[in-house]
Amino acid sequence: MTLTDADYMARALFHAARGRGRTSPNPVVGAVVVSAAGVVVGQGYHEAAGSPHAEIHALVAAGAQARGGTLYCTLEPCSHTGRTGPCGPRIVDAGIARVVAAVEDPNPLVRGRGFAFLESQGIRVEVGLGVGPASTLNQPFFATMRHGRPFVILKAAMSVDGGIAEAPGRRTLLTSATANRHAHRVRAEVDAIGVGVGTVLVDDPLLTPRGVFRASPVTRVVFDRTLRTPPAARLLSTRAAGPVIIVTSAAGAARVDIRRELELRGAEIVVGDGTVASGIRALAERGVMSLLLEGGATLHAAAWDEGIVDLVRLYVTPHVLGDSAVRFLPGRRLPPTLLARQRVQPLGPDVLVEGYVHGPY
Repeated sequence: MTLTDADYMARALFHAARGRGRTSPNPVVGAVVVSAAGVVVGQGYHEAAGSPHAEIHALVAAGAQARGGTLYCTLEPCSHTGRTGPCGPRIVDAGIARVVAAVEDPNPLVRGRGFAFLESQGIRVEVGLGVGPASTLNQPFFATMRHGRPFVILKAAMSVDGGIAEAPGRRTLLTSATANRHAHRVRAEVDAIGVGVGTVLVDDPLLTPRGVFRASPVTRVVFDRTLRTPPAARLLSTRAAGPVIIVTSAAGAARVDIRRELELRGAEIVVGDGTVASGIRALAERGVMSLLLEGGATLHAAAWDEGIVDLVRLYVTPHVLGDSAVRFLPGRRLPPTLLARQRVQPLGPDVLVEGYVHGPY
């Protein structure tokens, strides 16, 4: 069977996905080198920030067999020096004759320059094959580069009648073990998990991925305008699991005694203007490119009203909570037609429904 460009790009995309949850603040990238005779002679992926890029892994594996061949990569090769050297000169030195890339890198330091450099060295460049799946893999990176804020995922578990808790202030467990395992896998792939202070007061969560491997600590974020987070909260006694950032307002920061106590417990206090948007912009400045907003209802509603939700992920359960339940986005319309690229997946007795609000980028 004769393989095509699409087959080789699919292989590069497979390798790129191996870096999910490991490369932030860098993108996930996969690369494949095919010799002039049409044989795969090298492949690789970006394994961690600061480590060699996917193209370098693939070229090293290919060695002299790369000369006259084609490099397939899921993102534009870089031509600048960051934590590692530029890929462009290495591609030229390897003797690659043709580069097939899925998408241009939105990083202002790279955008188009990598392609221009390769073309200036006589290398044929083709762009666009696999652009959809390649862009989907790097939604956090693309959102941050283009909008200066993390990619925001609004996540909720809800009953079939639209409730997320039996009543205000009452902890309500809805999802099955199967859905919980899925949720923890998702936690392992994001940079930060965020909740409102109400969730901390009611649930006292750890906000950590459990039962799955994670290469680096996750950032835990509490949105708390009046600084009501208890210094004894469990997330402040698990600092080894990841940093804790409390986003507050000027009024909250004015509570000097409680602020000092929280800082002594290891929390970083970030003062914003009281909006969720100002808080997540501050997170981007700290290298956070993806934020999973897990609740509660007040935080979800604020993020939705401010127009900063990129993806909605709902775990719909067969429970019925009735009229006294706390509602998901009460008084706001979230029709299925509003979500782009909607996906539905059974998870035991529950159903996952997700789709884009903004994006895919």
